[in-house]
Amino acid sequence: MILEVFTFILGLVIGSFLNVCIHRIPREMSIVSPPSSCPGCGAPIRPYDNIPLLSYLLLRGRCRSCGMAISVRYPLVELLNGLLYLAVMHAFGIGWHLPFQFAFASAMIVITLIDLDFQIIPDVISLPGIALGLAGASLFLPDPFGPAGGSFSASRLVGFWNSLIGAVAGFGLFYLIAVLGKAMAKTDAMGGGDLKMMAMIGAFMGWKSVLLTTFVGSLAGSIIGIVLMILRGRERKMKIPFGPFLAAGALVSLFFGGRILRWYLRGIGI
Repeated sequence: MILEVFTFILGLVIGSFLNVCIHRIPREMSIVSPPSSCPGCGAPIRPYDNIPLLSYLLLRGRCRSCGMAISVRYPLVELLNGLLYLAVMHAFGIGWHLPFQFAFASAMIVITLIDLDFQIIPDVISLPGIALGLAGASLFLPDPFGPAGGSFSASRLVGFWNSLIGAVAGFGLFYLIAVLGKAMAKTDAMGGGDLKMMAMIGAFMGWKSVLLTTFVGSLAGSIIGIVLMILRGRERKMKIPFGPFLAAGALVSLFFGGRILRWYLRGIGI
């Protein structure tokens, strides 16, 4: 129970920092300085008003100085990050792999919200993510598609070559989609940020994750796109960022990849 509480609090604290990253990275601002302040009145946020989740509830979602409403997204990001950290710990246990997987889960949150707001996936997240995935794959990162149960061993790691092939496959597959989309539709079907994000996902979880992430992301994107077309009308063109759907597919791969693969193999009689 103590470990669960500590993990959840850690997730909340990192989630508070993620809010800074989400706001500042796409605006090319430093994530270190200046300290956080109210966007309305510019008053610095005091340390006791910057306690994750709790401060928002105590202040009833408003700035102490000017009373400006604070977006509910801030505590939701903190809560989601805390819950994801708990889910990762329960799914994979305690070990040196946790910092890598925590970083991956947090990166998916940051990418999702930045892409929703600005339709970009910053290289400052995906490129270090590729390096981090390649570095951790051989020594720490368990393969979500590996055998269920058993003790933690090298045979259950993602492995360097699986990670490298995953990174190349993720980038290459989406590069091919981008080229074909531009040739057929005369428009950019895929941004460069999506390519590097998929390379990051492949580096963390191997080539199988590229396939499942692409399938889940495409399915979710198609469903949401159809719903939005029905609600808004066909005559209204809209640009839907693909990053959030890829992030959702990546988390499905992380937590359920092995089960889905085993279910699929049983279904086809293997």
